[in-house]
Amino acid sequence: MAKAVGVGGVFFKARDPQALCVWYAEHLGIKPDWGTSLTFESSGMTIFSTFPQNTAYFGDGGQQFMVNFRLDDLDELLSQLAAAGVRIDPRREEQDYGRFAWIWDPEGNRVELWQPSPSS
Repeated sequence: MAKAVGVGGVFFKARDPQALCVWYAEHLGIKPDWGTSLTFESSGMTIFSTFPQNTAYFGDGGQQFMVNFRLDDLDELLSQLAAAGVRIDPRREEQDYGRFAWIWDPEGNRVELWQPSPSS
């Protein structure tokens, strides 16, 4: 049987697609490609998960999705983001499968940052 083998992209609307693309490239190091697209190639786990309609996990407001980025060094990236004035949630979470933090992009989208544990 044919099946999906991973996520090929995450697509969402933006008030200023070009500026948001530049922000993600500058602050998260994702290579700009194809105009207002960002691409990266890596190995590792990608999660496709659903949440209840009334979840508070995505933050306040009507946000319908949240992107989770897999990282190589959460602490270093958080330092870089703080120095750049990026809004960072003070909450942190540690699980057997990794460490988590959250930020907001300039358009108010809550973004999850995940450094997998070495065994993940």
